[in-house]
Amino acid sequence: MKILVIVPAYNEEGCIKGVIEDLRSHFPAGDIVVINDGSEDNTSDIAGSLGVRVIDLPYNLGIGGAVQAGFLYALQEGYDAALQFDGDGQHHADQIEKILKPWRSQGVDLVIGSRFLAEGGFTSSVPRRIGAKVLSFVVSTIIRQNITDTTSGFRVYSRKTLEFFSSVYPEDYPEVEALILAHKKGLGIMEAPSEIGPRTGGRSSITISGAVYYMVKVLLAIFVDLIKRID
Repeated sequence: MKILVIVPAYNEEGCIKGVIEDLRSHFPAGDIVVINDGSEDNTSDIAGSLGVRVIDLPYNLGIGGAVQAGFLYALQEGYDAALQFDGDGQHHADQIEKILKPWRSQGVDLVIGSRFLAEGGFTSSVPRRIGAKVLSFVVSTIIRQNITDTTSGFRVYSRKTLEFFSSVYPEDYPEVEALILAHKKGLGIMEAPSEIGPRTGGRSSITISGAVYYMVKVLLAIFVDLIKRID
């Protein structure tokens, strides 16, 4: 089974080398493509020097556009599944087999690596914990299935899911919105425990001061997704 690891990266020159080395060390069976999302630093050059495939987007599309570019590449190259693995160093390649298992053994279409199901759980700032619980409640209520980590960027997508998201993938808040769209499409969704660490470099695009604004915007986006027609 051919599996592609999609690594979206924006200004991750301080992290990308370690991410690629981690993937090669713990998941050598997967091919790697780095989606350089209009970085203004040396992310692309560093990744290219390590011999992985790099797709340079002409300007910064955001995480939704970058990941969707990876989906299109995976389909074009005939991969059976794709794994989203963020370029900031938070994800650990030794956790990959945990989230691949439901896809391999049960044929689950979308598997989410949940930091909240991992042994010992996950700690973050109070606003982020509150936000995570609110989103978990809203999404779980809508799809009638308990989802603990709606914003996780550590995911496995089946070929069927790649085909769907290659044409229909949200841009603003893709991780959360994708769950609503996948449910409406009738795709199977499951979580698997996954440990996650702090960023190894750079800085997060979501600040604590913007947490409330983010929450309001993502809830509005979910509402739009609910009334959106899915073919």
